Amino acid sequence: MRRNRKFWDLIFRACRKARIFLKWLALGCAAGAVAGAAGTLLSFCVARAAALRESCAWLVFFLPAGGLLTVFLYRSCKVPDPEGTDLVIESIRSEKNVPLKMAPLIFVSTVLTHLFGGSAGREGAALQMGGSLGYGLGRVFRLNKKDLHLLTMSGMAACFSALFGTPVAAAVFVMEVESVGVMYYSALVPCAAASIVGAAIPRLFHMAPAVYAVSGVPEADFRSLSLVVILSAFCAAVSVLFCSVLHGAGRAYAKVFRSPYLRAAAGGAAVCLLSLFCGTGYLGAGGGAIAAALGGKADPWAFALKLLFTALTLGAGFQGGEIVPSLFVGATFGCAAGGILGLSPSFGAAVGMTAVFCGVTNCPISSLLLAFEFFGTHGAVFFLLSSGVSYMLSGYSGIYRKQRILYAKDRPVFRGYRG
Repeated sequence: MRRNRKFWDLIFRACRKARIFLKWLALGCAAGAVAGAAGTLLSFCVARAAALRESCAWLVFFLPAGGLLTVFLYRSCKVPDPEGTDLVIESIRSEKNVPLKMAPLIFVSTVLTHLFGGSAGREGAALQMGGSLGYGLGRVFRLNKKDLHLLTMSGMAACFSALFGTPVAAAVFVMEVESVGVMYYSALVPCAAASIVGAAIPRLFHMAPAVYAVSGVPEADFRSLSLVVILSAFCAAVSVLFCSVLHGAGRAYAKVFRSPYLRAAAGGAAVCLLSLFCGTGYLGAGGGAIAAALGGKADPWAFALKLLFTALTLGAGFQGGEIVPSLFVGATFGCAAGGILGLSPSFGAAVGMTAVFCGVTNCPISSLLLAFEFFGTHGAVFFLLSSGVSYMLSGYSGIYRKQRILYAKDRPVFRGYRG
């Protein structure tokens, strides 16, 4: 009797685990289909908006009007102070809701930013839109609060994966970004399923993922490793500067212009005027400059100008994202600094992208995986080293204010919330 009872208990537990696995596999695929389709549509619309702006250079003069329209849309939907990606990050660990209306709002406002030439990325929109859609899908299925958090993360992974074509990095990033030092392994199955499905949808429409060729990868000898450490340390300083300038710009705008309408108009006008003196190469996401840097060509001061353009844009209240501008900054700085140090400029750009991304997100594992999916595994030891150096030396700054860093970076002790 006891043996029979143990046998049936074992069968019962196995069936229960299989049921839970199939449940999250199905929910992850559903979130991947919904959020991945939305991310694919966003990628298409942003690309068309950028192409239209490049062919009609005069559209940049309507950037102040685009900012006014963005503020009007958010206020009309009763979102007077949009929290952006921080809202989605906070919702993962709290009872805070992610309204479904955030998805169309961030979609339209991001397209407006790129149409009129604001310097921003699109991954912020992907994380917000994916999180909103995942949360809304969970409400449709009447999931409890804990399960809602997992489906929110799945939506974020799917939308991020659809935009960048990096399913592995996307799945790990959403598990790593909320609480640095602790990975949400309970979300692994739904996030992996959602990310894979999300990455597959753009390919159905022949939208190829971003893959870059890197030349001049050296042998892993003492000299090369030492130079990568030095370059990564400089990139960590650049990442701290990036976060400080972006956050400081928002505070400066709020101090000078109390009205969000005035902030948007002033920021749009500032970007317009700056583009007349510095050119239009710093408008939009800047994917062409990233590709050029990885090809070994970059203006030595391009990283600083991109940072200035991005701070003026996002600080004024325009919507988009900070990650692609950080990749621009990392690639152009790494290209220039790597050449000075004696590394291949192309390889230096790849190291710079990896290190600056790690420094601004505090996500070393995601940074390493992103490098693998962007550049391949040749030179993996250098990307691992650059992620580790940048993670430790970048301190506790970051582009997401609601991110928690649970453990001190330089010693294995609990740190708690980042102030």
